[in-house]
Amino acid sequence: MMIKKMTLLLLLIGSFQMQSQTVFGKWKTIDDKTGQAKSIVEVYENSGKVYGEVIEIIDPSRRNRKCEKCEGLDKNKPVLGLVIIKGLKKEDDEYNGGKILDPETGNIYKCFIKLAGKDKLEVRGYMGFSLIGRSQTWIRVK
Repeated sequence: MMIKKMTLLLLLIGSFQMQSQTVFGKWKTIDDKTGQAKSIVEVYENSGKVYGEVIEIIDPSRRNRKCEKCEGLDKNKPVLGLVIIKGLKKEDDEYNGGKILDPETGNIYKCFIKLAGKDKLEVRGYMGFSLIGRSQTWIRVK
């Protein structure tokens, strides 16, 4: 009986460790220019692809902002609830092949994300080559 309990405990501990080692979950976005927290984005999988939706905006004065500079279906949509990461696919230790939207500018960039240590997510948006672009490090929300 004791062996079964110990095995179950080890499996539970292992599953919690695995959960903390995934890109899925809630992440606090940190502006690469100001160093300030801006929002909480939930990264999730749907039909084998990865997406990221803004589920909270930190600054109360910005919570009702709309994506005025966006084009297409995202034009004038509220930033809160906006899916800003779309269509990433897992490749080795990163997710790439999708796009990321900057709601401030309305620009859409190629994107990749990958874990960058415990509870940190590297998010890179770029045009053309990944060497030319911007990176942010997001912090896992527990």
